[in-house]
Amino acid sequence: MTDHRSDFRQGRLTFWASVFVAVACMAIVALSGWREWSSRLTVLQNSETDMANLARSLTQHADDTFELTDTVLNVLVGQLELEGTGPAAIAKIQTLLSRRKAANRIRAVFVYDETGRWLATSEPVDFVGLNNSDRDYFQHHRAVADRGTLIGHPVKSRSGGQWIITASRRFNHPDGSFAGVALTTIDVDYFLKFYRGFDVGQNGSIALASANGVILARSPDNGYTGRDLSSAPLFKNLRERPAAGVYYFTSPLDSVRRLSFYQLSSRYPVLMVATESEDDVLAPWRRAALTRITAVLGLTGGLAVAGLLLVHQLHQRQKMAAALVAKEADFRLLAEASGDMVMRIGVDGRILYASPSSARVLGWAPNQLVDTSALAGVNPADLARVEHTISALKNGEAEEARIAYRTRHREEGEIWIETALRITRSPQSGDINGVVAISRDVTEHKDLEEKLAALAISDGLTALANRRHFDERMETEWDRARREGAPLSLLLMDVDHFKGFNDQYGHQAGDACLRSIARILVEQARRPADVAARYGGEEFALLLPNTDAEGCEQVGERIRRAIQELGILHALNPPSRQVTVSIGGATHVPPTDKADCTSLIAAADKALYTAKESGRNRIVMSGQVVAWPGSIRA
Repeated sequence: MTDHRSDFRQGRLTFWASVFVAVACMAIVALSGWREWSSRLTVLQNSETDMANLARSLTQHADDTFELTDTVLNVLVGQLELEGTGPAAIAKIQTLLSRRKAANRIRAVFVYDETGRWLATSEPVDFVGLNNSDRDYFQHHRAVADRGTLIGHPVKSRSGGQWIITASRRFNHPDGSFAGVALTTIDVDYFLKFYRGFDVGQNGSIALASANGVILARSPDNGYTGRDLSSAPLFKNLRERPAAGVYYFTSPLDSVRRLSFYQLSSRYPVLMVATESEDDVLAPWRRAALTRITAVLGLTGGLAVAGLLLVHQLHQRQKMAAALVAKEADFRLLAEASGDMVMRIGVDGRILYASPSSARVLGWAPNQLVDTSALAGVNPADLARVEHTISALKNGEAEEARIAYRTRHREEGEIWIETALRITRSPQSGDINGVVAISRDVTEHKDLEEKLAALAISDGLTALANRRHFDERMETEWDRARREGAPLSLLLMDVDHFKGFNDQYGHQAGDACLRSIARILVEQARRPADVAARYGGEEFALLLPNTDAEGCEQVGERIRRAIQELGILHALNPPSRQVTVSIGGATHVPPTDKADCTSLIAAADKALYTAKESGRNRIVMSGQVVAWPGSIRA
């Protein structure tokens, strides 16, 4: 009884100690998390202050710039309304503008009459015939009697081609009617160069926009000048917001999450937005926080793991032992029920277990296979490949493999086997202790593959090589001839008046005729490298590697005579009234010939055309034959 109470007390002590450690670890983690979150808020607040100061400074800069344009426009409009737009007055203004040096802020000054025609400009351009009545600012001043300065949207300058921001005012005739527009322009690039002097991080930005949401200038630019963002939440709700404030948003321009401060000018309808990427702002904090949290988690994890490690290891061993027993039972259950042959092979290559399906797959009972070599019966031609695969598995180079090979069946001779192999490991040490092989008979599948491969390269009617196979062999033999400097010959044959033969005797007779001609070609393709092919319809081809022009002509003549000697009646093929063929031959020796194999086909085809024009039932060799000493093929 005392022992039970002692065990109970030890259990309670262990329990409460575990609870204490767990609570202490959670408290440490919670306090660390709260500290890091407070640090994060401080970093963001500091960045908000920096952006606020920057936005206010840049707003003042923009106000000063537009105030300068206001001053210029006031002077210019006053003079125009006082002196008018007569030739003398305009000449005086033009002289004044021509002498004006381009200011750092104001790019150019323009004057337009009530029709939009250019009257004067500070730009060194020929403005005769130019008209700006289509510009938005001109149409606004013509329609609205307001005398105030209008800051327009960015446009491409017609005098210089660069992006500019316009500031314009209307001037009137003495009777108060619209007399024209005075315009000053500011290069967008002026603002961009100024903004680039401020460090807002790799993904930060500084943007000057009109109050209605059109981007006037943005650094980095990236082609955003003139972009309409009036649908963005900041501009959509701008009237409901204070004139300045912190604003977190995901940019509609580049989808970057940003921390920003916006400042609405109190003097002009423009908005300044200074932003930093939230990721850039928090990056140093994240790195430092990650280091601190990693250290805290490492300490708390060490406290927790130290107490649980021994129990965990014992528990894992018990689970592994139970899993091993269950896995062995499952393995045998699956192996006994499987239609495929399952074998377990030891590291020495001998069979430790074979499933009952071995009798069906190999003709041997399981007890006849156990303790024999797993490689017994493998075809010698495949043995090295199988040995290499098993060796790679046992050496740990791969976990599993699949291989097909030939082996001996007890009763049916040699069969094809496909085997999936996977290594097994010792549950105690984790070392490789063997291989599991699952095999099936794929002899029928292999036979079908060979038949399909043969069908893919042969003509269905004549059993000769088809056009695709001929083209492949042609390129191969051409490359070989080029490398070895050997001659390559080609015969192209066409059955004379074959369409008439089909029309006269029927397609079945035509098919029989083509098969008879094919048999003669097979008889003449005597060497392994020779290729007899049905080239198309009633056309045939015979490729003769390592054959010179003389040998090619001899083969062609034998084919022509043999087909004529078949004596197949063809009433529409005078004068012989029998089936005959026209043959064109060509030979190339291409060691230095830069042409491709199509040149040989073209030469043979031309010779075939000549044979037809010369009366058919003959062989004509191409005139472009490279001399080759001696006859390689008789």
